[in-house]
Amino acid sequence: MATPTLDAVVVGVGDSEEDLQVVRTAAGEAAAHDRPLHLLHAFNWAAALAEPSVAGPRAAAEELLERAERAAAEVEPEVPVHGKIVEGSPVEALLRASDSAYLVALGDGGIANCPTCVPSDAPAVQLAARAGCPVLVGRAEPAPQGPVLVGVDGSEAGDTALGYAFDCAERHGSRLLAIRVIEPGRHDDGGDLLAEAVARHGARHPAVAAECHTLHGDPGTVLVDQSRSAQLAVVAARGEEPLRGMLGAVSQTLLYHSPAPVIVVRGLGPTGVED
Repeated sequence: MATPTLDAVVVGVGDSEEDLQVVRTAAGEAAAHDRPLHLLHAFNWAAALAEPSVAGPRAAAEELLERAERAAAEVEPEVPVHGKIVEGSPVEALLRASDSAYLVALGDGGIANCPTCVPSDAPAVQLAARAGCPVLVGRAEPAPQGPVLVGVDGSEAGDTALGYAFDCAERHGSRLLAIRVIEPGRHDDGGDLLAEAVARHGARHPAVAAECHTLHGDPGTVLVDQSRSAQLAVVAARGEEPLRGMLGAVSQTLLYHSPAPVIVVRGLGPTGVED
């Protein structure tokens, strides 16, 4: 039997209002990419067994999934939705799902609203560092209807992220904004690298209006600033060393501080599509 998360957008559902907004964001991605949406809620059996009856916590978990299904239907009524209660850690459940999912998603846990928070053990960071497919980290507030932003650094992983971003922009009917950042004191020997990469991917997505800019500054800071008007920020898990289980400094900075939802691209081939 095929796994129920095969090629689906899978989102972790908790008990906060933020999680419902993440469900809405994930439903939008499912609709854009013509994928079903699967809702996962990790049930804490240890806490449930401490209650007078497990029936209450179980009923609450089922109601939580029903609320999430309604939230998804409000924004994308045509997307097929499936809910499932699983046992154990939410991160581990989503990691298992990521081996067959198109995209996995969860909320940021509030870290985007805390400028001094850099918790490497945050669930969003752990999932983005270890998943087998792209990871969407949602925010508590809806994003503006701006462009799809992508950071390009000349690496193979960055080029894959650019291809993925072009696909997202086309499916959302939005503009693409590609940014290359030159760090202070670093010689720019890239020439027309960014324009060439955008033109190459753009040839496969002629409907996408794309613009590209090379800016100077700290890459993470520049991309966070650019993301304030973006509907989605796309970044490679790690630019120069795309090793599973690791996140680069730029992707971490966007996860921590970007007000826009962030997709960390991993588990894809060089064209930005699934292997």
